[in-house]
Amino acid sequence: MRVIPAFEIDMNDEKFAAIMGILVEQVVHLIAENYEYDELVASNAFYNSKVYALLEQEETKLWHFSPLTLFNLFVEEQKTGSFELPEED
Repeated sequence: MRVIPAFEIDMNDEKFAAIMGILVEQVVHLIAENYEYDELVASNAFYNSKVYALLEQEETKLWHFSPLTLFNLFVEEQKTGSFELPEED
């Protein structure tokens, strides 16, 4: 039996929405903790970021990055105005 890597799995809308809900909640929590924002301010900051704009597009495959990696991309964007995606193995 062949194991299919996550990046090869076709997502349907329901699965993608479930993954997005989990990822966004965890990234927002990291933003709130590290920037000392309340959840609303952290949510607004993330939803208005370029990272989120790409994350919400399933075809970019950003959804397979960990919440910590997405948070680090968000931090890089906040500091520099842009970010570079990490290399994949």
